[in-house]
Amino acid sequence: MLYVNDQEKAALFWSDTMGFHIVSRQDLGNGMKWIEIAPAKESATTIVLHSKEAVRKMAPELNLGAPSLMFFVDSAEALRNDLAKKGLTVGQIMQRPGGKIFNFCDNEGNYFAVMERPS
Repeated sequence: MLYVNDQEKAALFWSDTMGFHIVSRQDLGNGMKWIEIAPAKESATTIVLHSKEAVRKMAPELNLGAPSLMFFVDSAEALRNDLAKKGLTVGQIMQRPGGKIFNFCDNEGNYFAVMERPS
């Protein structure tokens, strides 16, 4: 789960900017809604966007910080260049033993990592 300040803006960021797919939208009642996104239509892994405000009211003890997520891609350079052209904050590509890696910032200031696995 990714707790966000504005679910609709976050959904637009992940779908329009990052190319993710909206898997489902559900109204859970009491001000709660569920927006499920995935990097591909047939992806086994999905992310649910939840409202920080709504979750804080229901479970104030939860850590609502951004999770540490890493996404894997075929070309780190191509994605980094695309995100930079779209105006996102992106880090420099670094070569690590596991492959090329960089980070990017979403529309709410959360950072995520991207890694290209060596072929």
